[in-house]
Amino acid sequence: MRNKTHLDALQSRERRITGLLATVLLAIMMAGVSTGAASAQSLNWEGQDGVFITPLAYPVPTGNAALGIPVVSYHFLDAGPVLGNFHQVSISMGALHRIEFGYTRNLHQDGNISGLSSLWTSGFNVFHAKANLVRERRNLVPALSAGLVVRTGVRNVGGVIQGKNTNNQDFYLVATKTFTGIRKLPLVFNVGFKATNASLLGLAGNAPGYYGRAFGAAGFAFKGPGKSTILLGSEFMQQPRRIEGLPGAVIPTTLTYAVRIIPSGALPLHGWGVETPKLTIDFGLAQAAGNIMPGLDLQARHQFAFGISYGF
Repeated sequence: MRNKTHLDALQSRERRITGLLATVLLAIMMAGVSTGAASAQSLNWEGQDGVFITPLAYPVPTGNAALGIPVVSYHFLDAGPVLGNFHQVSISMGALHRIEFGYTRNLHQDGNISGLSSLWTSGFNVFHAKANLVRERRNLVPALSAGLVVRTGVRNVGGVIQGKNTNNQDFYLVATKTFTGIRKLPLVFNVGFKATNASLLGLAGNAPGYYGRAFGAAGFAFKGPGKSTILLGSEFMQQPRRIEGLPGAVIPTTLTYAVRIIPSGALPLHGWGVETPKLTIDFGLAQAAGNIMPGLDLQARHQFAFGISYGF
């Protein structure tokens, strides 16, 4: 009974925090509706200028200023009955036309599988930064950037088992190229490599050490109804195969299939790096993890995901 009361209190507090953050995000977005030209692209799961889970080499644009105005986003993942639901609220900024930095708060709603769902707790912090090293050019030269992600207060899986908060990090290089040779059908290709000690972007806690992992994405854009642009794409992200504190578990590569809708965004005939849509909406299907070891099925193989970003 005491544990149930404690759990109810945690869930109630989480609902209040989620509601407050959602209200603040909505207020910020509504306040920016009457502003002038947009100066941001879409943020990904961890607040980077990116697709759904992978970062692009393009930094958040700064417009005509040395320091850009904020870009905000909200992402949701229905991760199944074991992992529960994850909510991400992000804010990011650009600087000097080459730098990007931001913060994301991960909020978690418990799953309902006894004995397993208790391995996940209320959430953690995500800080990220990216520097553009090479600008994209009209020829075959892609944009090239280096970045890092730092997650703090992670208490999932191994952290629960050990009874302590943990931290993990990513250090990555990413190259992105938009090809516009096909008339009215821009193609986007993205590839990167990272060193990470995070398992499933921290959603499954930590890996036993740092591992080199590849990631990438490909997509194409076409003109939708009215003034809209629609981007269809898919991503992959290799994960460290082991989880700290859970010997024998094997984590597969994460795959996503995404649709991005830009209601008033121009078709990126000059490359995504120079387009500045104000509002973007993402729908996705994520393949995260299923049966990772005998007797442990995370039931997260075909999961619905949603995202919305707004740049002022």
